[in-house]
Amino acid sequence: MSRPWPAGSATGVGSMPGTDPAEAIRVVLGELPDLPFLPELPARGPHADLTGRGTALLADLHADLQPSGWRVTTRPARDGQRARDLLARDLDALEETGAQPELFKVQAPGPWTLAAMVELTRGDRLLADPVAVTDLAQSLAEGLRAHLEDVSRRLSGATVLLQLDEPALPAVLAAQIPTASGYGRLRAPGAETAADVLRTVLEVAEVTVVHCCAPRPPIDLLRRAGAGALSLDAAVLTPRDDDAIGLAIEEGAGLLLGLLPGVDADLSDVAARMEPAKVLWRRLGFEPDRLPGTVVVTPSCGLAGSSPSYARSALRTCAEMARRMGEQPE
Repeated sequence: MSRPWPAGSATGVGSMPGTDPAEAIRVVLGELPDLPFLPELPARGPHADLTGRGTALLADLHADLQPSGWRVTTRPARDGQRARDLLARDLDALEETGAQPELFKVQAPGPWTLAAMVELTRGDRLLADPVAVTDLAQSLAEGLRAHLEDVSRRLSGATVLLQLDEPALPAVLAAQIPTASGYGRLRAPGAETAADVLRTVLEVAEVTVVHCCAPRPPIDLLRRAGAGALSLDAAVLTPRDDDAIGLAIEEGAGLLLGLLPGVDADLSDVAARMEPAKVLWRRLGFEPDRLPGTVVVTPSCGLAGSSPSYARSALRTCAEMARRMGEQPE
């Protein structure tokens, strides 16, 4: 079930501008009827950003917000409760819309990105302790399992697509995450360990996608870990990535392709914005009529740094590009 979306679909990566979850959800549902998503609103503060959202999803693992960032604690903390309250408010706003989409996407930080951002109680990153990374992945998996069930219940049994955000994974694999002192770098996990940890979390959902907008995304590793689809930024892909992308598509993977900037830009030339997808497709050598059924159009990354008007226009333009790819294959 790697490609459950209809041909010519579009979606967003996750974040949106503003602080009103009800308004953000209305925009998403209105502009993206085929594959809407649960908006993330980091403008509400660190309790609602990528890391704060991740801590809210952990089961039996607590975190508190320190001056240096989020840190694991031995008991529940006020900041952790604040993050969970904001997530619950988002889900209430979603349920109050009465929407009943067939497919709905939710996002969460992946275990490696979360391990690179959250600190141990002694102050270094969780990434520094392999046992702590394993515990984090298991906690995130358990919390996400409950989260997906909750979302599906609120949406009358919709199929819920789980997107794990792993923007830090290439840096983790390249041993580029600094130690607490800043003078060293944390050791990189082995490729099999990295895949196993990611697989622990991906296995909680039947329909999955991993988002990585960094250059040289580890596509082979993501597929070995069980990602059903890949969410990539077209602007950073090069011919060096073609073999891995082509093989993933041949194996049935979907491709969520970022084609619009995440910040305000001129969107008037839709044809020019579509061209990177078509160039990639020609390089891969696939038949043009496979493009609209395989590729979902997205912005290149989250839209939290954009204006509300641009965010709405960007989602609408993504939907238009997806339709045009289906109507006018080359």
